[in-house]
Amino acid sequence: MYHTKHTSLNEAPEKGSEEISEDEQMAILEMLKPTPRIITLYGEIEEEKCADAVIALELLKEKNTINEEGETITDPIKFYVSTFGGSAADMFAVYDAMRMAEEKCEIHTYGMGKVMSAGVLLLAAGTKGQRRIGANCRVMLHSVLAGHHGSVHDLENEVQEVKFTQKLWSKALLKETNMSEAYLKRLMKKKVNVYFDAEKAVELGIADIII
Repeated sequence: MYHTKHTSLNEAPEKGSEEISEDEQMAILEMLKPTPRIITLYGEIEEEKCADAVIALELLKEKNTINEEGETITDPIKFYVSTFGGSAADMFAVYDAMRMAEEKCEIHTYGMGKVMSAGVLLLAAGTKGQRRIGANCRVMLHSVLAGHHGSVHDLENEVQEVKFTQKLWSKALLKETNMSEAYLKRLMKKKVNVYFDAEKAVELGIADIII
Protein backbone atom coordinates (compact mmCIF):
# COMPACT_ATOMS: atom_id res chain seq x y z
CA MET A 1 0.00 0.00 0.00
CA TYR A 2 1.47 3.36 -1.03
CA HIS A 3 0.73 6.66 0.75
CA THR A 4 1.23 10.29 -0.20
CA LYS A 5 -0.07 13.33 1.66
CA HIS A 6 -3.17 14.87 0.12
CA THR A 7 -4.98 18.04 1.12
CA SER A 8 -8.26 17.26 2.85
CA LEU A 9 -11.46 18.49 1.23
CA ASN A 10 -12.47 19.80 4.62
CA GLU A 11 -9.58 22.25 4.75
CA ALA A 12 -10.34 25.86 3.94
CA PRO A 13 -9.62 26.82 0.33
CA GLU A 14 -6.64 29.07 -0.30
CA LYS A 15 -7.25 32.78 -0.50
CA GLY A 16 -8.45 33.73 -3.96
CA SER A 17 -9.57 30.22 -4.86
CA GLU A 18 -13.16 29.41 -5.67
CA GLU A 19 -15.42 27.94 -3.00
CA ILE A 20 -16.29 24.28 -3.51
CA SER A 21 -19.99 23.67 -3.07
CA GLU A 22 -21.31 20.86 -0.92
CA ASP A 23 -22.66 19.10 -4.01
CA GLU A 24 -19.26 19.33 -5.70
CA GLN A 25 -17.57 17.95 -2.58
CA MET A 26 -19.99 15.03 -2.51
CA ALA A 27 -19.36 14.36 -6.21
CA ILE A 28 -15.59 14.34 -5.67
CA LEU A 29 -15.87 12.07 -2.63
CA GLU A 30 -18.06 9.69 -4.63
CA MET A 31 -15.39 9.45 -7.34
CA LEU A 32 -12.72 8.78 -4.72
CA LYS A 33 -14.63 5.96 -3.04
CA PRO A 34 -12.79 2.63 -2.98
CA THR A 35 -13.65 0.52 -6.02
CA PRO A 36 -12.89 -3.13 -6.70
CA ARG A 37 -9.31 -3.31 -7.96
CA ILE A 38 -9.67 -6.76 -9.47
CA ILE A 39 -8.69 -8.02 -12.92
CA THR A 40 -9.43 -11.52 -14.18
CA LEU A 41 -7.92 -13.36 -17.12
CA TYR A 42 -9.88 -16.59 -17.41
CA GLY A 43 -9.66 -18.81 -20.48
CA GLU A 44 -7.52 -18.44 -23.57
CA ILE A 45 -4.91 -15.69 -23.65
CA GLU A 46 -6.05 -13.88 -26.76
CA GLU A 47 -6.32 -10.37 -28.16
CA GLU A 48 -9.69 -9.25 -26.79
CA LYS A 49 -9.19 -10.51 -23.22
CA CYS A 50 -5.67 -9.14 -23.09
CA ALA A 51 -6.83 -5.76 -24.40
CA ASP A 52 -9.31 -5.61 -21.51
CA ALA A 53 -6.56 -6.55 -19.05
CA VAL A 54 -4.17 -3.91 -20.38
CA ILE A 55 -6.83 -1.18 -20.20
CA ALA A 56 -7.82 -2.23 -16.68
CA LEU A 57 -4.18 -2.14 -15.53
CA GLU A 58 -3.72 1.32 -17.00
CA LEU A 59 -6.87 2.68 -15.35
CA LEU A 60 -6.41 1.06 -11.96
CA LYS A 61 -2.79 2.11 -11.53
CA GLU A 62 -3.98 5.74 -11.66
CA LYS A 63 -6.99 5.22 -9.38
CA ASN A 64 -6.42 6.37 -5.80
CA THR A 65 -8.59 6.69 -2.71
CA ILE A 66 -8.42 9.17 0.14
CA ASN A 67 -8.65 8.03 3.75
CA GLU A 68 -10.07 9.93 6.71
CA GLU A 69 -6.68 11.52 7.41
CA GLY A 70 -6.64 13.06 3.93
CA GLU A 71 -3.91 10.75 2.65
CA THR A 72 -3.95 9.43 -0.88
CA ILE A 73 -3.80 5.63 -0.87
CA THR A 74 -3.00 3.37 -3.79
CA ASP A 75 -4.28 -0.11 -2.97
CA PRO A 76 -2.83 -3.15 -4.73
CA ILE A 77 -4.40 -4.55 -7.88
CA LYS A 78 -5.59 -8.15 -7.57
CA PHE A 79 -5.01 -10.09 -10.78
CA TYR A 80 -6.62 -13.55 -11.08
CA VAL A 81 -5.25 -15.90 -13.76
CA SER A 82 -6.73 -19.22 -14.87
CA THR A 83 -5.72 -20.33 -18.36
CA PHE A 84 -4.43 -23.13 -20.56
CA GLY A 85 -2.33 -20.52 -22.39
CA GLY A 86 -2.56 -18.81 -25.75
CA SER A 87 -0.87 -16.08 -27.77
CA ALA A 88 2.70 -15.18 -26.77
CA ALA A 89 2.37 -11.70 -28.30
CA ASP A 90 -0.76 -10.92 -26.28
CA MET A 91 0.86 -12.37 -23.16
CA PHE A 92 3.76 -9.94 -23.58
CA ALA A 93 1.33 -7.04 -23.95
CA VAL A 94 -0.16 -7.83 -20.53
CA TYR A 95 3.27 -8.56 -19.04
CA ASP A 96 4.64 -5.17 -20.10
CA ALA A 97 1.48 -3.44 -18.84
CA MET A 98 1.97 -5.17 -15.48
CA ARG A 99 5.57 -3.98 -15.31
CA MET A 100 4.49 -0.40 -15.95
CA ALA A 101 1.64 -0.59 -13.44
CA GLU A 102 3.97 -1.90 -10.72
CA GLU A 103 5.87 1.37 -10.86
CA LYS A 104 2.84 2.93 -9.13
CA CYS A 105 1.18 0.10 -7.19
CA GLU A 106 1.58 -3.52 -6.21
CA ILE A 107 -0.01 -6.28 -8.26
CA HIS A 108 -1.10 -9.33 -6.25
CA THR A 109 -1.46 -12.27 -8.61
CA TYR A 110 -3.64 -15.32 -7.97
CA GLY A 111 -3.25 -18.58 -9.90
CA MET A 112 -6.52 -20.50 -9.79
CA GLY A 113 -7.34 -23.93 -11.23
CA LYS A 114 -4.88 -23.94 -14.13
CA VAL A 115 -1.94 -21.71 -14.94
CA MET A 116 -0.29 -23.07 -18.05
CA SER A 117 1.95 -22.04 -20.92
CA ALA A 118 1.70 -18.26 -21.46
CA GLY A 119 -0.17 -17.87 -18.17
CA VAL A 120 2.84 -18.89 -16.06
CA LEU A 121 4.76 -15.69 -16.78
CA LEU A 122 1.74 -13.57 -15.84
CA LEU A 123 1.38 -15.28 -12.46
CA ALA A 124 5.12 -14.95 -11.82
CA ALA A 125 5.12 -11.26 -12.82
CA GLY A 126 3.16 -10.17 -9.76
CA THR A 127 4.79 -8.27 -6.91
CA LYS A 128 7.31 -10.54 -5.20
CA GLY A 129 5.94 -11.94 -1.96
CA GLN A 130 2.37 -11.32 -3.15
CA ARG A 131 1.95 -14.06 -5.78
CA ARG A 132 -0.62 -16.59 -4.63
CA ILE A 133 -1.60 -19.96 -6.03
CA GLY A 134 -4.54 -22.23 -5.24
CA ALA A 135 -3.63 -25.42 -3.42
CA ASN A 136 -5.20 -27.47 -6.23
CA CYS A 137 -3.90 -25.38 -9.13
CA ARG A 138 -1.94 -27.12 -11.90
CA VAL A 139 0.97 -25.34 -13.56
CA MET A 140 2.41 -26.34 -16.93
CA LEU A 141 5.40 -25.20 -18.98
CA HIS A 142 6.45 -26.04 -22.52
CA SER A 143 8.42 -24.46 -25.31
CA VAL A 144 6.83 -21.90 -27.63
CA LEU A 145 4.48 -23.53 -30.14
CA ALA A 146 3.91 -22.38 -33.72
CA GLY A 147 2.21 -23.52 -36.89
CA HIS A 148 2.92 -22.03 -40.32
CA HIS A 149 2.68 -22.87 -43.99
CA GLY A 150 4.07 -21.35 -47.15
CA SER A 151 7.30 -21.31 -49.10
CA VAL A 152 10.60 -22.55 -47.72
CA HIS A 153 11.75 -18.94 -47.32
CA ASP A 154 8.60 -18.04 -45.39
CA LEU A 155 9.01 -21.02 -43.09
CA GLU A 156 12.67 -20.25 -42.43
CA ASN A 157 11.70 -16.68 -41.55
CA GLU A 158 8.96 -17.87 -39.18
CA VAL A 159 11.30 -20.33 -37.48
CA GLN A 160 13.63 -17.46 -36.67
CA GLU A 161 10.75 -15.50 -35.18
CA VAL A 162 9.69 -18.47 -33.04
CA LYS A 163 13.26 -18.83 -31.76
CA PHE A 164 13.32 -15.12 -30.90
CA THR A 165 10.00 -15.40 -29.03
CA GLN A 166 11.31 -18.43 -27.15
CA LYS A 167 14.43 -16.50 -26.11
CA LEU A 168 12.37 -13.48 -25.01
CA TRP A 169 9.97 -15.65 -23.00
CA SER A 170 12.81 -17.56 -21.33
CA LYS A 171 14.59 -14.35 -20.36
CA ALA A 172 11.43 -12.91 -18.78
CA LEU A 173 10.60 -16.14 -16.92
CA LEU A 174 14.12 -16.41 -15.53
CA LYS A 175 13.89 -12.80 -14.32
CA GLU A 176 10.58 -13.39 -12.50
CA THR A 177 11.33 -16.81 -10.92
CA ASN A 178 14.04 -18.76 -9.09
CA MET A 179 14.74 -21.02 -12.07
CA SER A 180 18.24 -21.12 -13.47
CA GLU A 181 18.88 -20.99 -17.19
CA ALA A 182 20.27 -24.53 -17.12
CA TYR A 183 17.18 -25.86 -15.32
CA LEU A 184 14.77 -24.19 -17.76
CA LYS A 185 16.73 -25.53 -20.73
CA ARG A 186 16.47 -29.05 -19.31
CA LEU A 187 12.71 -28.69 -19.05
CA MET A 188 12.41 -27.44 -22.62
CA LYS A 189 14.60 -30.29 -23.94
CA LYS A 190 12.01 -32.77 -22.72
CA LYS A 191 9.80 -31.52 -25.59
CA VAL A 192 6.64 -32.38 -23.67
CA ASN A 193 4.28 -30.51 -21.38
CA VAL A 194 5.88 -30.36 -17.92
CA TYR A 195 3.37 -30.17 -15.05
CA PHE A 196 3.83 -28.87 -11.51
CA ASP A 197 1.70 -28.72 -8.39
CA ALA A 198 1.37 -25.64 -6.18
CA GLU A 199 4.23 -26.68 -3.91
CA LYS A 200 6.64 -27.02 -6.83
CA ALA A 201 5.47 -23.69 -8.27
CA VAL A 202 6.42 -21.99 -4.98
CA GLU A 203 9.75 -23.82 -4.91
CA LEU A 204 10.53 -22.56 -8.43
CA GLY A 205 9.56 -18.98 -7.55
CA ILE A 206 6.54 -18.89 -9.85
CA ALA A 207 4.39 -18.11 -6.81
CA ASP A 208 5.01 -17.26 -3.15
CA ILE A 209 1.96 -18.35 -1.15
CA ILE A 210 -0.34 -21.36 -1.39
CA ILE A 211 -3.97 -20.53 -0.63
